[in-house]
Amino acid sequence: MTLSPEAPETADEVLAYPFEQPPGLRQCPMYAHLREQDPVAEVRMPSGDHAYLVTRYEDVRTVLSDTRFSRAATLEDGAPRLAAAPQKFKSLLNMDPPEHTRVRKLVSREFTARRVAALRPRIQEHTDALLDAMAAQEPPVDLVPTLAFQLPVTVICELLGVPFEDREEFAAWSRVFLATTSVSKEEMLNSQIALAGYLARLVAAKRENPGDDLLSALVSIHDEDEDRLQEEELIFLGISLLVAGHETTVNQIANSVVALLTHPEHLERLRREPELVPAAVEELLRLHPPGNEGLLRITLEDVELSGVTIPKGSAILPGMAAANRDPRQYEHPEELDFDRPVNPHFAFSHGTHYCIGSGLARAELQIALASLIQRFPTLRLAIDEDKLHRPEGMLVHGIDSLPVAW
Repeated sequence: MTLSPEAPETADEVLAYPFEQPPGLRQCPMYAHLREQDPVAEVRMPSGDHAYLVTRYEDVRTVLSDTRFSRAATLEDGAPRLAAAPQKFKSLLNMDPPEHTRVRKLVSREFTARRVAALRPRIQEHTDALLDAMAAQEPPVDLVPTLAFQLPVTVICELLGVPFEDREEFAAWSRVFLATTSVSKEEMLNSQIALAGYLARLVAAKRENPGDDLLSALVSIHDEDEDRLQEEELIFLGISLLVAGHETTVNQIANSVVALLTHPEHLERLRREPELVPAAVEELLRLHPPGNEGLLRITLEDVELSGVTIPKGSAILPGMAAANRDPRQYEHPEELDFDRPVNPHFAFSHGTHYCIGSGLARAELQIALASLIQRFPTLRLAIDEDKLHRPEGMLVHGIDSLPVAW
């Protein structure tokens, strides 16, 4: 169940979460209302459990970086949960220090800036090939399956060493894996089981025939390193990298293209000044990120945020997209501004759980957007922005279908 984007009738009303998603790129107005009037708002999650939705920048930064807000506590029996089906497994995303520190250090040793930099020529090659195929089609063309989906999936397959021919299958599992209300509890659990089984088989295959991919490197850490990864950690680390490694970027490419096509003055400026693309990517991530909230946390003790005392054992939803538009942090936060001198947005989270794949995502976004706007100088939306549908009931969201012409 979703709530229409209107203010609650009374201050004591518990809001149903998630809120209804407007069409196009508009943010649900509930977030701006809460940020100003009720910055630590009690909401009812799809599971039926209650949580505190935090929407101001400083509060969100505290939730993301303060050890009093725990990810590991979400795995405990009886802990509040977001969706109907729990996700109780030893993923890097579900750990606190020092366990998180140990595993992240092992992964970071292989998922390096050098490895990502070495991928940039391949990302460019894949992008050029996809744009060649797009140019050969008769417009309008749906940019989601043509570019936004194909590019990140191809790159993550190469990086991890996942068979490209499995992309439709694991992409379907991933979408269910990231659902909140769009599928049933049984579908969520079945997706978790299917992904775990798939990664377990991949790990076994890499153990038999290792390659120079990231998953093979992680298997060697599990098998040979003194400070090794546990088998469950290895499998669910693979799931995290596979799911997060394409879902967020698929959505962000689509969001960014829509934002540029609906702001022609900014689009034309990027064509004239391609050196602005990195700054533009950061601003597009700030204003139109691929999700509204960060991962659920549990308070380990009573905590005060914006004058509200949150009891120990409470669930917290850090509203990262709302924080990215907080006027206390940003001047003219609702405007797209490629000249912001500093842009410490939360699109990749913050603190301990800052996205380990942020460098890869930035490389894909920069290359995809720069190449697209140069290759198709007359690119335009083929339908009205208000007819662009955004998926409901997901932790991440982009555009379902993005018809473009040129």
